[in-house]
Amino acid sequence: MASAITKKELLSAVVKHIDIKETNVVPLIDQMADTAFQARNLARAASIVDRMEKDHECAVILTLAGSLISAGLKQVIIDMLENNMVDAIVSTGANIVDQDFFEALGFKHYKGTPFIDDAILRDMHVDRIYDTYIDEDDLRICDETTARIADSMKPGAYSSREFIVEMARYIEKNGHDRNSIVYKAYEKGVPIFCPAFSDCSAGFGLVEHQWRNPESHVSIDSVKDFRELTRIKIENDRTGIFMIGGGVPKNFTQDIVVAAEVLGYEDVSMHTYAVQITVADERDGALSGSTLKEASSWGKVDTVFEQMVFAEATVAMPLIAGYAYHKRSWEGRKARNFNAMLETEPATA
Repeated sequence: MASAITKKELLSAVVKHIDIKETNVVPLIDQMADTAFQARNLARAASIVDRMEKDHECAVILTLAGSLISAGLKQVIIDMLENNMVDAIVSTGANIVDQDFFEALGFKHYKGTPFIDDAILRDMHVDRIYDTYIDEDDLRICDETTARIADSMKPGAYSSREFIVEMARYIEKNGHDRNSIVYKAYEKGVPIFCPAFSDCSAGFGLVEHQWRNPESHVSIDSVKDFRELTRIKIENDRTGIFMIGGGVPKNFTQDIVVAAEVLGYEDVSMHTYAVQITVADERDGALSGSTLKEASSWGKVDTVFEQMVFAEATVAMPLIAGYAYHKRSWEGRKARNFNAMLETEPATA
């Protein structure tokens, strides 16, 4: 049955990225501190993120889970990178590859609606993320691009961080959009880790690459990811984590404290600061909703400066990041360039 709407009409309203620089939210959030419920929690979380930025000895780790870049949060993260507000990123592969790198290649995300016949979308090769549309044909090009990047690399096992550096070099070499998280992180020496890297567009590209090169190919070593991120904790003991969502990025980042202890660094500190934005519930025992106080029982997070914010990320993240940006405590922070450090051989305990 033919649809009355065309693909061109479906993919006509582009998602625009929030610019936290344009609006000073500090007065609003300061008022929220004297209210209640999640408004007060958000205000306290914003003050903790600001404290992280003010503490120039603190390495700030940003974790990303959920569909964030497609929802308009790319520029928030780029602005944090540009101003040395973030020293490392741990993310789902989808945010980094299917969404950010995808946009760097020149593609877009589009405003849609959840109130549509998904069979029509399937027929038109339009993928839906709640109320957002993506052109499936464009995504296939992204898949193929990651395969070409893998083809260009020397066969061997790489951390996801190392592969993402090659993605940034691809952007640079081919004149693609440098207003990208992948590229800005590369420019600033900020490592990006995707512990479940195959669970995204890169996975399709790597499957194709390995299928065509069964005896000699590129593979992603998730243990190397864990080792490299743990090394950041060992080299820079004082850390703060700003977690958007939960999932693998949250647990992976919290676990580096325990990993450092396993490696013989028994005096390693728990994460000094921790903020999480989530809509998950703690009562089912699952990871994403587990509280930061609970993480303290595992020796991962200190409880002096921690705050859970039970709110949707597209609402809460720009407010918290915008507060920290306009407080300007990040001024004077130096780029740590952990990428350069990770290219050298580590000292043993």
